[in-house]
Amino acid sequence: MYRKRKHLLALMLAMASIISMGMVNQASAATAKDLDKDSLQGLQTLYKTSPAAKSLSNNAKAILIFPNIVKAGLIFGGSYGEGELIKDSKVSGYYNSVSGSWGLQFGAQSYGYAVFLMTDKAVEYLEKSKGWEIGVGPTVVVVDEGVAKNLSTSSLKNDAYAFIFSQQGLMAGISIEGTKISHIKP
Repeated sequence: MYRKRKHLLALMLAMASIISMGMVNQASAATAKDLDKDSLQGLQTLYKTSPAAKSLSNNAKAILIFPNIVKAGLIFGGSYGEGELIKDSKVSGYYNSVSGSWGLQFGAQSYGYAVFLMTDKAVEYLEKSKGWEIGVGPTVVVVDEGVAKNLSTSSLKNDAYAFIFSQQGLMAGISIEGTKISHIKP
């Protein structure tokens, strides 16, 4: 019985690795031109579905946009995507978003997210750190429908606000907590 469980676990880990690697390879390999186009389209999609995001963009010091994150998991999971930092209406740098997880999970999905950096301190932290782990450093509030209803320029108190958009696939829940964001050169 123990031997069967061990083989089943090994098989599940192998399947998770294969799924994750296949999804990561599809999400990576973007050129700067591809990222520019996809990021602009991602922001337009977000603004259409969330007036709060559009309003927030007017006060943001910079916007970190990841238009296509791919997440897959079978007990062990991971996500990967590439995006860019937009500052003063220009691309300021390119970044990747990577996370890993374990626990009760199965499936695959894709989504995008944008982080509106509201303070110079938050922008500086991203640009100068060797990798920003969400949950460490500047305070990030994930904006859902409830938060969006009460969001106004007078209530802005945090360093950054994140919006998740364009969810597709079959996997329960999305969290950006623990996500590592690092500078890349596409």
